Amino acid sequence: MDDLDEIKDTAGARRFRISTALVMLVIFSLFAILIEVVRTDGGLLKMAEKRQIATIPPYVLSYAPLVWTMSKDPYYPSDIGAQLLHTKPEVNFTAVAGAPSSLTLDNVDVLNGLGGADVYLTSVDDITKNPSWLYGVAPDASGKTEGAVSAVIIVNDHGAGNVDSFYMYFNAYNQGNVILGQELGDHVGDWEHNMIRFKNGKPQTVWYSQHNNGEAFTYAAVEKQGQRPVAYSAQGSHAVYATTGTHDHTIPDLNLPVGFAEDHCDKGKLWDPTLSAYMYSFDASSSSFTPAAGSNPVGFLNYNGKWGDQQYPDSDSRQKKFFGNGKYTGGPTGPKDKQLNRTNVCPDNNLPCIIRPVRGP
Repeated sequence: MDDLDEIKDTAGARRFRISTALVMLVIFSLFAILIEVVRTDGGLLKMAEKRQIATIPPYVLSYAPLVWTMSKDPYYPSDIGAQLLHTKPEVNFTAVAGAPSSLTLDNVDVLNGLGGADVYLTSVDDITKNPSWLYGVAPDASGKTEGAVSAVIIVNDHGAGNVDSFYMYFNAYNQGNVILGQELGDHVGDWEHNMIRFKNGKPQTVWYSQHNNGEAFTYAAVEKQGQRPVAYSAQGSHAVYATTGTHDHTIPDLNLPVGFAEDHCDKGKLWDPTLSAYMYSFDASSSSFTPAAGSNPVGFLNYNGKWGDQQYPDSDSRQKKFFGNGKYTGGPTGPKDKQLNRTNVCPDNNLPCIIRPVRGP
């Protein structure tokens, strides 16, 4: 009987050793696989990053607007990151203490804790000397601003098939309108946009931003190339219109063919913003952005400050005033301040949201 128990104990011990060896072999194999992942793919952190990449619906690009620049406008779309190379952060015309020595699109949002909305990305050059970086990059024959990422596409999925896609356009400089012989409203940095509201992948309405407001049209009403809406970027101001010609914007939400504050549009160079754009999804519940490619920076979208100089005081020799209006005004806020989770296709600004069924000025 003792011999039988000894045999059983020996067999059990052998099975335990075999089971333990198999477990160790599996663990070792998994560890070896993970090491190979780290060696070849950049590691587990990179794998995690890949899982967080946003998916941009194909229709967002296939219906993306095409933009005509104005033939007489010397200020073309500009590289967003290059703006940081030619500016420095200031609050009340004083350098921001503690700011990174080198600002990038990844880290510019650290300025939120060093002045927040009062920070102005101020030109290191005297803009009255017309430094070359203000002029941007002309679209080539394909519509691309070669070497310059000059647009941002942001998609907000509201659920139930309702999707808003924002097409943000960046220029290094805004040249103001000439009013009664005086040029007013120039500023460093310029963000304009179209927004298309989709229902189940089909475009319904299109928003065109213009100065402090803009215009909305049904998709059926707007000019198109193929299925892509056409937009016209006004000379200097880069306000976005649905038609070519002259547009007076003296009265908000009332676009007239002649007046005191006129924008002018024509078919200069055709720009395809999708060819040089960063793309993101936007989560309204957390006000967070997820890039569509791992290399797309996110920090600049969270930046709360201004993308140009603070309005020059009257004591600055560059500043000229005309009935209280300055030749130079302050730079604009960035994409996050464009009401990315708006109720209507128009911004929620207490003005009527008129969706025009007929294309007009």
